[in-house]
Amino acid sequence: MPAASTVSFQDIMRASERIAPHVRNTPLVSSNALSKITGCPVKLKLEHHQTTGSFKLRGATNAVLSLTAEERARGIVAASTGNHGRALAHAARAAGTATTICMSRLVPENKITEIRRLGATICIVGNSQDDAQCEVDRLVAEEGLVGIPPFDDERVIAGQASLGLEIFKDCPDVDTVLVPLSGGGLASGVAAALKTINSAIRLVGISMEHGAAMKASIDAGRPVEVIEEESFADSLGGGIGLTNRLTFAMCRDLLDDVVLLSESEIAKGMLHAYDAEREIVEGAGAVGIAALLAGKITPSGPIVVILSGRNVDMDLHRRVINGATALSGRCAA
Repeated sequence: MPAASTVSFQDIMRASERIAPHVRNTPLVSSNALSKITGCPVKLKLEHHQTTGSFKLRGATNAVLSLTAEERARGIVAASTGNHGRALAHAARAAGTATTICMSRLVPENKITEIRRLGATICIVGNSQDDAQCEVDRLVAEEGLVGIPPFDDERVIAGQASLGLEIFKDCPDVDTVLVPLSGGGLASGVAAALKTINSAIRLVGISMEHGAAMKASIDAGRPVEVIEEESFADSLGGGIGLTNRLTFAMCRDLLDDVVLLSESEIAKGMLHAYDAEREIVEGAGAVGIAALLAGKITPSGPIVVILSGRNVDMDLHRRVINGATALSGRCAA
């Protein structure tokens, strides 16, 4: 593994063992439809069947269980585009710890409502993930809360990496893994796990064309800011942090490629998931499917596609399956 990573395989193994009683070992199933389209075996990792509806529960659970008793007593805080907040609220409630989740105005109402239902205090701040993170920093500095980042954290990355171990166990001959890419917690963790086991496994990060912070940062050679926009893949929004410690270097060094998708392509991925796979998947969770449908992945199988989340606003989902291909008047591309 490249020296840039500070998350060891031992960290990943320990995290997997620690969280095993608290998360689901999600199914890996064959997709006959996508296998026919690509001409090679395609399997779907149904991580959207996770307890809180996304992979985020793995990292959040590992982080919460790693806290000292004194840290848990102080309460925890995090910025989130929705799924990390929901996972953290769930894990913290199970551990008897108070939680505050800071989110921007771009986070869909359905995700805010679910986080509030889990007992977390909600702070809506600004129009970006970076704005929400500023409030987190203030609460840590002024009120003594313990921050748990959504991705740039050793404990979170190690927890997400457990998904990679499951993929290899269920598909040891995997050739290519398609992983949704935002701040890089999932992508870096899965890549670290799989590349350590077999460096020949190909890891491809998938994101949206508008506001893909990790792709822009890799292209620039350093973490950069991007303008956040509405997207079907709202969970992939947000910056990676200009002081990013871990995920930027890990994604730069471990990912073999990064693919970007138009809103129309993401919508088609959601539609395929529902129509052909009988799965309700949010836009961020459908980007791997979308990349295959768009012909942006060179078929080399077996391919594993991570369906990372299902926490979609159902009115929006109905619009997509009825043909919507753009949000807020943006032209489909």
